[in-house]
Amino acid sequence: LPLLASSGGVIGRYCDQPEMFPGVAHFHTLRINQPMGHFYKTDFLESLMELWERRGSGITNMHGSTGDIIFIGTSTPQLEEVFYELTHNLNQDLGGSGSNLRTPSDCMGESMCEYACYDTQEICYQLTMEYQDELHESCQGIFVVINRGRRIFRK
Repeated sequence: LPLLASSGGVIGRYCDQPEMFPGVAHFHTLRINQPMGHFYKTDFLESLMELWERRGSGITNMHGSTGDIIFIGTSTPQLEEVFYELTHNLNQDLGGSGSNLRTPSDCMGESMCEYACYDTQEICYQLTMEYQDELHESCQGIFVVINRGRRIFRK
């Protein structure tokens, strides 16, 4: 589903019998980038939930198999509104889906683990900034090698 300047974080879902089930004629899913290291502030979570109650079904899946915050169930006319509010009011972006880079996820790394070997939040941020917008390229050729503290990115 195309959105103005969005990444590929919308998974379109349509019911094949909308007359019988009008409440789920459109029931799109959105993947929202999670904060690095999964650090959340209560006011941020409240803002996300308020947005989704207003623009969607209110059903979420926090850190599903993709590591994203999953917003489940909204209609097509609400997609642009959700995207605008996420990017302009909450400083958030949609996560990845389809053939583009899925949202990178990281552990809390050095902020919580005294034995951490490298800055996981930094490498996750760098991967996201480098590859998130490559919507039409297969990401199978992207490798990250951590070797004695050196980061090597290849494509």
